[in-house]
Amino acid sequence: MDEDSGHGHFFWNELLTPDPDKAKEFFTKIAGWSFEDMDMPDGGTYYIAFVDDEHVGGIMKMPAAIPAGTPPHWLSYLEVDDIDDRLKMVKAAGGQVMREPFEVPDVGQIAIIADPTGAVLGLIKPAEFDED
Repeated sequence: MDEDSGHGHFFWNELLTPDPDKAKEFFTKIAGWSFEDMDMPDGGTYYIAFVDDEHVGGIMKMPAAIPAGTPPHWLSYLEVDDIDDRLKMVKAAGGQVMREPFEVPDVGQIAIIADPTGAVLGLIKPAEFDED
């Protein structure tokens, strides 16, 4: 994850797919990505993609909470300074909160929104990173 991006910048991208292994194989071939497995709180596995030593994205199995029939897709996350304040702004600007804020340990606070055109986007208030 790009710890230097800041409010209003894209922070992370992840692929939600029913077949993470097939996706990992594809992106290894076309982009030279390598992967590190990370256990998720729900018991699943999140695959962090790297180019050399740099995080470039993630791949995960499509969660059961995603509506049936949703195709595999990339989800981008916009860094924000305050999730609750930004969600109020989303609603006031004609957007919709698709998933209320939730914590991902050592990652940050996340919410999923849709803009007024229906495009889905994640918001993230990153956790503080230790530089030690």
